[in-house]
Amino acid sequence: MAESMNLFDDQNKTDQQSNFVVGNVSAIFFTSPDSFYKVLLVKISETSLDWHEDEIVVIGNFAEISEETTYRFVGKKVSHPKYGTQFQADNYENETPTSKTGIISYLSGDDFPGLGKKTAERIVDLLGLQAIDKIIGDPECLAPLNLKPKVREVLIENLTANNGMDQIVIGLNSYGFGSQLTAKIFEKYRGETLDVLKENPYQLVEDIVGINFKRADRVANQIGIKNDDPKRVRAALLQTIEDLSMQDGDVYTTAKPLMQTALQLLEDSRQTEINPQLLAEQLVSLAKEQKVVGDHDRIYLKQLYDAEWQIAEHLNRLLKDEALEPLEDSQIEKQLRIVGKQLGITYDDSQKGALTAAINSRVFLLTGGPGTGKTTIINGLVNLYGRVHNLSLDINEYKDKPFPVLLAAPTGRAAKRMSETTGLPASTIHRLLGLTGREQNPDVETNELEGGLLIVDEMSMVDEFLFQSLLKAIPSRMQVVLVGDKDQLPSVGPGQVFHDLLASGEINKIELTTIYRQGDGSSIIPLAHSIKEGKLPSDFTVNQADRSFIPCGAGQIDSVISQIVSKAKVKGFDTSDIQVLAPMYRGVAGIDRLNETIQEIMNPHKNSQQKEVEFRGQKFRIGDKVLHLVNSPENNVFNGDIGIIVGIDLASDKANESKSDQITIAFDQTEVTYGRNDWIRITLAYCTSIHKSQGSEFKMVILPMVPQYARMLQRNLLYTAVTRAEKMLILLGDTDSFRRCVENQSVNRKTTLKERLQSVIDDQPKESVETEKKGEMEETPSENISEASADTKVVHDTRLSEEMILSGKIDPMIGMNGISPQEFMPKRA
Repeated sequence: MAESMNLFDDQNKTDQQSNFVVGNVSAIFFTSPDSFYKVLLVKISETSLDWHEDEIVVIGNFAEISEETTYRFVGKKVSHPKYGTQFQADNYENETPTSKTGIISYLSGDDFPGLGKKTAERIVDLLGLQAIDKIIGDPECLAPLNLKPKVREVLIENLTANNGMDQIVIGLNSYGFGSQLTAKIFEKYRGETLDVLKENPYQLVEDIVGINFKRADRVANQIGIKNDDPKRVRAALLQTIEDLSMQDGDVYTTAKPLMQTALQLLEDSRQTEINPQLLAEQLVSLAKEQKVVGDHDRIYLKQLYDAEWQIAEHLNRLLKDEALEPLEDSQIEKQLRIVGKQLGITYDDSQKGALTAAINSRVFLLTGGPGTGKTTIINGLVNLYGRVHNLSLDINEYKDKPFPVLLAAPTGRAAKRMSETTGLPASTIHRLLGLTGREQNPDVETNELEGGLLIVDEMSMVDEFLFQSLLKAIPSRMQVVLVGDKDQLPSVGPGQVFHDLLASGEINKIELTTIYRQGDGSSIIPLAHSIKEGKLPSDFTVNQADRSFIPCGAGQIDSVISQIVSKAKVKGFDTSDIQVLAPMYRGVAGIDRLNETIQEIMNPHKNSQQKEVEFRGQKFRIGDKVLHLVNSPENNVFNGDIGIIVGIDLASDKANESKSDQITIAFDQTEVTYGRNDWIRITLAYCTSIHKSQGSEFKMVILPMVPQYARMLQRNLLYTAVTRAEKMLILLGDTDSFRRCVENQSVNRKTTLKERLQSVIDDQPKESVETEKKGEMEETPSENISEASADTKVVHDTRLSEEMILSGKIDPMIGMNGISPQEFMPKRA
């Protein structure tokens, strides 16, 4: 206690002299159920404020606050537009008595039953004015008094209870953490919180979502961790590897950008120079501890390195563990005729070929653009599988046993479309696996799947971590069909799984190229295929029945979209029908600005009786369309899911039992209530990013493209946006920006999954990595890169120097001596 209080005193000495309130807590108006935030009414006994009333409202982060107890609050006076003047406490302390008489009176009071005045006097005579701190620090200091066991127990327990959590919250307040982070940190470390921060504040970067290196470094600087401390250097390296590897979806980085970026992070954070040799030494140390893996000139986070190898091993298992008895072509053709009649479809040769290949493959890849019949193949395959295996597809007949066909997709909307198409249940991949934690954690247990056939749609959206978890849960006897559009944007998370599976050449695959939906008069599908081929059609700016182009500049986008949306609303389009897509959030044509504009048209604030809440500059109302921004498997809601606000409960509502502001949102598959602490997970969705729209289709898509978006303009971005339009597509902006999109072919991500698949499935090492790198190729002399395969034992020199790292002379398996990829595979029953 004494140590944390000294920190509090040192940091706030000046503040205590100028801005403090000492007083008795007469009421606790509000206690957040999700954090330490509280609103108190304090009867003032002493203050430095220019304040002439007896009481003041105090807000801030506090542990267990007792009414009728005196506290000292340090902070500043603030004015709230609704609640008036308040005192915002940055920190606080129990105003423990400091005089002999005060301490005796306190210890013999109601908080310590059985401890009378004479015993309290004996304690103070023995331990002095620091008696309370001494007892908390070392209860054995009471031994000479020979107190009754029960009295001693009550004294120690109550002092610890009154001060233990207080000191943790006071300590976290002194480090400047807000209410949400304070609650997260305490929930993770509990009674060890201050010890963790004192020992290694950088641990928070790994353990607490929302804390980055610079935030932890401020705490480290505050407690005296030196600029060149190994813990600080290691934390910067890990943060940099994660940023470089995952911000663009890459699976690995290379030495030069890693060292340069980590060095810049360290030096910028404290404005001090760092010897690059320290980074080289700590990189080797991280490798030895298997937090990172070096392989040739590539550097991976350990979990991403493992993910690629495990994906390759599990696919190899699925391909080879269980033999599949091939069906006769005549048998398949006979059943296909029956299926076609039932579904009202006459399959052509390419469709028959796809269905035949799929039904005869252990693992099968199906890709194709819009209108090429992927959905037709999925529906036909489900029915064909049922017929050739004499299985009923009536879900009601499988109450006590697993259904033979599993359908899944990355998002709720995509799963809903699969279900509507096939008439069978479909779910998100997360729900199928029973994931209740972040899918990035490979240690989370998943359900082992049961059934005979698994079909996964929208595979381009599946990242390496999720695919790793999925494959781990698939038994060797199950057939697997993976469906997607290879030309769409890759996953938000790391990797380009579907692209690499197709490129490996190790798995049966078919690409559908015939466009079947041209006959319906659609001009959107031909436009999408032209974009995929790298060109804009000659009639791009000519208005069609389902597509139009409006030329305008960035400054006009907001006004033009306002007019389009207003007219669409008059014609009967609702918020679920219209979707504006844009590549960037900021600026006059950015997502944030457009969301405000469209909200005022589609869901204006009509009167003072209509409930409205504000969070981080956005206003939320009942009826608003909102986007979920992260994966929340525990609620069956995932990154990119769109819902409608169906309820707002304010803390002031009499019927609100939680006494906190809440928003209730209805999604396709569930309804979720969000406390204020969770509002960071949602944003308005009248306009969303193109990345977030994957897996969804909308009746009307409004798509602006202007020079402001220059760094985002790529072919797969435009292609993905255009293919979101189901019935109508309205293009805005200038033709040069659209042309720039189609001419700027997307650069592949840095991955090695293709090579892992070839190495494992072919049973021979293939380590030539030809994946393109972003920008210019780095000049790393080939003679400086060892040519060891992933399972080769290497005798190496671990004396890694600055010159070796910066020049690309990387030991191919730093920290991985004698380890083969097979050793990463989990043991299966």
